Amino acid sequence: MTTTPRRRPFRRSRPDGSELPGPGDLLPPPPVPGLDPGRERLLKDALLREAARTGPADGRTARAALPRRPLLRIAVPAVVCALAAGGVVAANLTDPPARGRGTIADGAPREAPEAVRLLDRIALAAAREQQQTVGSGQFVYIESKVAYAAQSAAGGPATVPPAHRRQVWLSADGSRPGLLREAGGPDTPLGADAPVYTLDHPGATPKRVSPRAEGPSVVDPTPAYVASLPTDPDALLRLIRKETRGRGQDPDQQAFATIGDLLAESWAPPRVAAALYRAAAKIPGVTVVRTAVDAAGREGVAVARTARGQQTQWIFDRSTHAFLGERTVLTASGGAGPAGTVVGSSAVLTRAAVDRAGELPRR
Repeated sequence: MTTTPRRRPFRRSRPDGSELPGPGDLLPPPPVPGLDPGRERLLKDALLREAARTGPADGRTARAALPRRPLLRIAVPAVVCALAAGGVVAANLTDPPARGRGTIADGAPREAPEAVRLLDRIALAAAREQQQTVGSGQFVYIESKVAYAAQSAAGGPATVPPAHRRQVWLSADGSRPGLLREAGGPDTPLGADAPVYTLDHPGATPKRVSPRAEGPSVVDPTPAYVASLPTDPDALLRLIRKETRGRGQDPDQQAFATIGDLLAESWAPPRVAAALYRAAAKIPGVTVVRTAVDAAGREGVAVARTARGQQTQWIFDRSTHAFLGERTVLTASGGAGPAGTVVGSSAVLTRAAVDRAGELPRR
């Protein structure tokens, strides 16, 4: 609706200066469309709630303030016609807000942040994914390319070697030892009876630890445990925060990194994967990087979060929104190198179910 004043139309005058009635003045007023009883009741309830919410604290009646902005166009003409004379405009009270939008105090739609909208599309794509079933006695096989920086004990800039092949076999229910195989290194058992080696994050060097005593968790998961995670994003994020409490100086970054680990080197069922993406959308500080390249050279769009001079990026295919890999980039110059230096990169190439550790899936 425009607020530009309209020009006064031409009118004829009598000899005494008074105006003669125009054709429109001789016609009866146009009929005003009525409201059906259900719509009228909803409208009255809404107006009463608004009056109660905006009324003065001391109970005195206040005059309605004139609007400072142009009124919004409304898609219900009958409501507009019935209430325009009183200076009130009502929106459709029964329609839910559009996906990807929030609301502000006056009920007007507000666009969700770009990262939230992107993660919502990614979650929808993940929920539709057709995935192979993994039996309890099987293994999840994940093949990737990885490249992580190393820094000498004497200091100096970090150096990133060429990306190499990495293969992981994870026991679906954790009952049997898994296996890690990386180019140029020996095979390493994972999750077996003592000695046990575990991975802090995808691409990390295995560390010898005591056997799992308290069962799996989000920081030490089995594929079966990942499959059992809540599919409600709020409940899932609460669980992740609870199980990662005290593990880092930035709880939000710790939650973001934990979700990334569950997505990168595990195998979440479609509904759990969708919940993980929607949980990530609730973490403050998540942003979008328009262009990012994974360790296999595939270009895509990234969801990212920055903490302590490093930005963690999850890279997705622009068309399918499939997860491609991760990248870590310095955001502040320091001993490891100038800002913009890539210090870690991965690319997930294959996920499959196999019957034993060391077995390759059929091509």
